[in-house]
Amino acid sequence: MEKSELVEKLEDIEWEDFEVKEAKSEIPKNSWETVSAFSNTAGGWIIFGVRKNKKEYEIVGVKNPEKIEQDFTTVLRGQKFNQKIIPDCKRYSFDSKTVLAFYIPLAQKKPVYFDNVKNSFIRSGSGDQRLTWQEIDSLYRQSAYGTKDKETTGLSITDLDTQTIQQYRQYLKNIKPEHHYNMLSDIDFLTKIRALDRGKVTIAGLLVFGTDDSIATKFSDFKIDYLEIFGTSYTDAPRRYEFRLPDYPNLFQYFFSIYERIIKKIDIPFKMKGAFRDENQPQVKAIREALVNLLMHSDYFSTMKPRIRVFLNRIEFFNPGALPKPYEVLQKGDISLPRNPLITKMFRVIDLAENAGYGFDKMIKGWLSHYSIKPIISGDIDNYRIEFFFDEKDVVKWGENITKESQKTVEKTVEKTVEKIILAMKKNPKITQKELEIVTGLKRRGVEWNIKKLKKLGIIKRIGPAKGGYWEVIK
Repeated sequence: MEKSELVEKLEDIEWEDFEVKEAKSEIPKNSWETVSAFSNTAGGWIIFGVRKNKKEYEIVGVKNPEKIEQDFTTVLRGQKFNQKIIPDCKRYSFDSKTVLAFYIPLAQKKPVYFDNVKNSFIRSGSGDQRLTWQEIDSLYRQSAYGTKDKETTGLSITDLDTQTIQQYRQYLKNIKPEHHYNMLSDIDFLTKIRALDRGKVTIAGLLVFGTDDSIATKFSDFKIDYLEIFGTSYTDAPRRYEFRLPDYPNLFQYFFSIYERIIKKIDIPFKMKGAFRDENQPQVKAIREALVNLLMHSDYFSTMKPRIRVFLNRIEFFNPGALPKPYEVLQKGDISLPRNPLITKMFRVIDLAENAGYGFDKMIKGWLSHYSIKPIISGDIDNYRIEFFFDEKDVVKWGENITKESQKTVEKTVEKTVEKIILAMKKNPKITQKELEIVTGLKRRGVEWNIKKLKKLGIIKRIGPAKGGYWEVIK
């Protein structure tokens, strides 16, 4: 950091990667919290010799810079922290006042803490926040990145789902009829793709090919959650969801069930590829990549569940488990750091995943080839999410499609509510919306949604103006 950059930061108000300490004659005790926080988050600068007064900074300098610097770096390299920290040290002079700056790098293995694991911190905004036990546990799993799905269980091939194995093998035969894996027995085949290791099922093999019962021996609440919400958020939707995917036994089954559903939410213009319609367009590949990304890179040991939510204006993929490196770093090159390398291998064998990286570039460019809004990628210490936004013109189209597509399902789920509305209108044609809210127990938007649906189906119609008119039940 150049002196001009330091001055620029001092002239601003809040920085996530910048913390000042007065440290005039000694190192403040809360410096260790900041060291832990920067190490566990994204790195950052600790500045000694600057006092913060509300929203302004004042340069006060340190009295004995040599001693302060030596004491600080000695502690970072000593036994106080659970691992050695090598900072980048800078010294600046402002009108004969010395300011010390130390850059604390992002740690490769986390959590980084001092004295006790309970002293693990993370940077939140411009402050340091103590981690919860759940977050600490997540960081430990993060340190075991790329190793968990290689662990073996006490299970054998008889604990796997025979139908899934056959479907997987048939899929491989269809796309790669000459592949030498097609000639192997089931045991040899599963050993080749590392679903079995010396006869024992690996965690990856269990997740991709397991049954409900066998997966439950390791994951008590295994689930990939998929919901369709008829709104842009839960607050403006008539119900929590219009459709929720039922449970499936393993990742292979989840992939095809979700893909078959989610692909209907994307606009696929009519295009010809040779003599056939091209339905494998870039925006389709982007969503498929995001789905495979979620299945390959989720932390299945987390208490959070992988989740896909389809709103009227976007599709959101939520992955338990943080990215191995900041998104900006992963985006720059084809860095292949899969959380679950064996699961990744199993999807690559059948060409549902590529060999390089997280596929962010493919997702972004593919989506932008048809939609005008760039996907948003965000993350936290124990998760990350990718959001694909539709264009405004497609929001209306999607809303119409979901109504048609789920019409029968919706009619079943709202049958009692519809009966209440129709009966109330027959008894009192001049019934108000407020009164219908009381009768049905729905909120305003819920009543509006049902009335709109009944009108569209030709069951009711409004006679006269909103005030002074009445309802007529046609069917």
